Amino acid sequence: MTPSSPARGRRRAPTRMERAAVRAAALQRPRVILALLLLLALTCVMLLDGYLRSEIGGDQRVRTDASADGVPKQILDGGPILTFRGGRAATVSVPDKTIALTFDDGPDPTWTPQVLKILDEYHVPGTFFLVGSQVSRYPGAVKTMVAQGNEVGIHTFTHVDLSYQSAARVEREMEQSQLALAGAAGITTTLFRAPYSSQTDAIDDYSWPVYKKLGEDGYTSVFVDTDSNDWKKPGATKIVQWATPKGGTGASVLFHDAGGDRSQTIEALPEYIEKMKAKGYVFTTVSGVMAQQAPGAAKRAVTVPGVGLGAGPNAASRLQAAHHRATGATLYMGKALVAAVFVAEWTVPALSVGLLVVGVAVFARFGMMLILARRHHRQRNRRRFSWGPPVTEAVSVIIPAYNEKECIAATLGSLARSTHPIEIIVVDDGSTDGTPDIAESLGLPNVRVIRQQNAGKPAALNNGVRQASHRIVVMMDGDTVFEPDTVRQLVRPFADPQVGAVAGNAKVGNRRTLIGGWQHIEYVMGFNLDRRMYDLLRCMPTIPGAIGAFRRDAVLAVGGMSDDTLAEDTDITIAMHRAGWRVVYQEHARAWTEAPGSFGQLWSQRYRWSYGTMQALWKHRRSILDKGPSGRFGRVGLPLVALFQILMPLFAPLIDVFTVYSMLFVDFQAGLVAWLAVLGVQLVCAAYAFRLDGEKYRCLVMLPLQQLAYRQMMYLVLIHSCVTALTGGRLRWQKLRRTGEVGTPAEGG
Repeated sequence: MTPSSPARGRRRAPTRMERAAVRAAALQRPRVILALLLLLALTCVMLLDGYLRSEIGGDQRVRTDASADGVPKQILDGGPILTFRGGRAATVSVPDKTIALTFDDGPDPTWTPQVLKILDEYHVPGTFFLVGSQVSRYPGAVKTMVAQGNEVGIHTFTHVDLSYQSAARVEREMEQSQLALAGAAGITTTLFRAPYSSQTDAIDDYSWPVYKKLGEDGYTSVFVDTDSNDWKKPGATKIVQWATPKGGTGASVLFHDAGGDRSQTIEALPEYIEKMKAKGYVFTTVSGVMAQQAPGAAKRAVTVPGVGLGAGPNAASRLQAAHHRATGATLYMGKALVAAVFVAEWTVPALSVGLLVVGVAVFARFGMMLILARRHHRQRNRRRFSWGPPVTEAVSVIIPAYNEKECIAATLGSLARSTHPIEIIVVDDGSTDGTPDIAESLGLPNVRVIRQQNAGKPAALNNGVRQASHRIVVMMDGDTVFEPDTVRQLVRPFADPQVGAVAGNAKVGNRRTLIGGWQHIEYVMGFNLDRRMYDLLRCMPTIPGAIGAFRRDAVLAVGGMSDDTLAEDTDITIAMHRAGWRVVYQEHARAWTEAPGSFGQLWSQRYRWSYGTMQALWKHRRSILDKGPSGRFGRVGLPLVALFQILMPLFAPLIDVFTVYSMLFVDFQAGLVAWLAVLGVQLVCAAYAFRLDGEKYRCLVMLPLQQLAYRQMMYLVLIHSCVTALTGGRLRWQKLRRTGEVGTPAEGG
C-alpha cells in the first residue's frame, strides 16, 4: 500500500460539493413537508365545508313501509315527548291550552333572526331543534337564541335519517352537534328530534333502537302533535289553520326556521301567536312542559313496563332544563370546531371566486394560444417568408458538461453530421467520470475540450462564449442530440439584424416511458405553443438550455450568463429583451433531449425551473417601470409569465380538487361534465399542437391521466418553490442522472 493510499476500511471523506448537497437536501425537507401540509390543510378545509353543506330538505319520512311490531303500543299511542325516567320509557303529553312551539332545521342567517324577533316581540319562548352543521356555520344566531331565553335541541349534525345509520355514525352525529353548540353558545343539551320524524306513532322497528340508545345516553326525544306543514308553502292562512290544535288540547307544534324559503312562516307566525293567545293558550318550551308534568306524571305520562335503559346522567335536572354549561375539553373542542368552520366558510368561497377567475384565464389563454400559434405557423411557413439573406458563416456550439459520460458521445456524434459549418467547444466543468477524455477520444474534427474546476453551468457557458471564434454561439446541453439540419435552421433568423437570440424546438427523446410520455405532451403542447405566442407578442421569456442561439457580442454586453438565479436561461433571455434585442422561436430547429426518468429527478428539475423562474422575474422586476423594449417586456412579458407559469399552474390543479368537491357535495353529473369540458378543451389544444409539430396523436391517450397525476405533482412543486422563495431559501444546482437513451433523434413520435 502506497503512502498516499487510504487505509483499508477507512471511508472516503465527502467532498465540498457532496457536503453542500447534503446540507441543501436537509434544508429542503422541511419545505417539502410544509408544502404537503398546506395541501392537506386545504383539502381538509374543503372536505369540512362540503360536509357542512349537506342538503336539508322538507321533513318527511324516508322509510314508509317499516314494521312497528317491536315498538311498545303505549309509546305509539303516547304523547310527543319520549323520556326514560328511572331507566323506563315513558311519554309525556302537552297540557291542555298549552303550546310547545318548536322549530326545525335552523339556524339560518336569513329566517332565524326574523323568527327570534317575532318571538321576542310577543314574549313567546320557542324550542329550536338545530342542525349541527348549521350551528357551526352561524354561531351568532344560536348565541342570540339562547340568550333570549329560548331552548335548543339537536337535529343531528347533517340532517340524516339515523335509522339508516350505524351506531358509530349516530354517536358521531350527536357528539358533533354537541360540540357545535358548545362552541356557539357554551352549552350542551339533552333534547333531540330526529330528522324526518313526526308523531310517536311513526316510530318503527328501525328507529326505535336509536331512540332507546339515545335515551340510555340521557337524551329526551321530542316528536310532533301538530304540524304546520309550512315547508309545503301553502300560504299563511293554511299554515295557521294546520298549526291550530283541535278542541283546546295542548300540542307540540312544528314550524321551520330554515331549509328553504320561509317567508310564509314569517308571515303566519305573528297571526298564529295572536290567535292562540286569544283562545287562551300559553306558550312554553319542551322543558317547561316536562316541568309542569313532573308533579303529576302518573296522570299524564305513560310508563312502559319492561323497557329499561338505565337512568342516564342528570336525570333529575332534565325535568327542569335541557341546557347544561359546556366545560373543559367539550368547550374548547367546540370553539375549535366553530373556528375551523369560520375558516372554511371564508376560504372555500374565496377560493371559488379565485378559481373562477383562473378558469376564465385558462380558457382565455387556450384561445389566445390557438389563435397566435396558428398565426405564427402560417406566417413563418409561407413560401414568401424570409428572415433575409441565408446565414452561411460558421458558428460556435458550446456544450457545458459535468459528468455526461453516458451522453457526450451521442451529442458530439450528432453535431459531427451537421449540415452547417460549426466549431464545437466542450467546456468540462470538473467532471469526475471521464467525460472530457471520452470527448477527446472520439477524434472528431473541430472539437475543442476546455477543462475548468467545477464552478457551475453559467460559468462553463461564459467560458465557452469567451473562447468562441465566431459571432454566433449555439448553446446546448450535454445530454441533447441535434438533427443534421438543426444548426442551419437555428441560425437562419440572425439574417434579421434585430434578432439577438433564437429559441429552438426541444423535444423529448425518451418518451416511451409513462413519465417521458407525459413530458412529451407538456413539451409539445405547453412549451412550443407558448413560445409561438410569446414570439408574436415579442416577449419570449426563456430560450431553452437544450437548444438556443445568441449573438456573442450581445451576450457579453449584458454580462454573460449570470449565476444570480437557478434559471440562467430565463435570466439571459430577459436580459436580451431589456437590451433591446428581439428573441424569436424557430420551430424547425429540433433538438432531442433526455427528460428525467423518475419522479424524484422530475421533481428536482421542475423545482429548480420554478424557483429559478421566480428568481429571474424578481431580479428583473424593475423593467415594469422602464421605457422602450425593457419596459415592453416588463409590462407585457413579466405579467404573462407570472400569470401563466406561476399563478395559473399554482391554482389550475385545484380545479380537479373542486371537481371532486362538486361531485361529492353538490352535483356529481354537473361536476363531471365540467371536468370533461375542460379536458376536452385541453385535448383540442394538444391535438392542434401535435399537428403543428408533426407528432403522432397516439400519445394523447395519456392526457387524462396526466391531468390527474402529473399536474398534481407540478402543483406541489410550485407550492414547494413558493415556500422556498417566501422563507428565503437558496437552492443549489442539482445534477440529474442520465441514461444516454437519446442516442439518435426519435422518428416522428
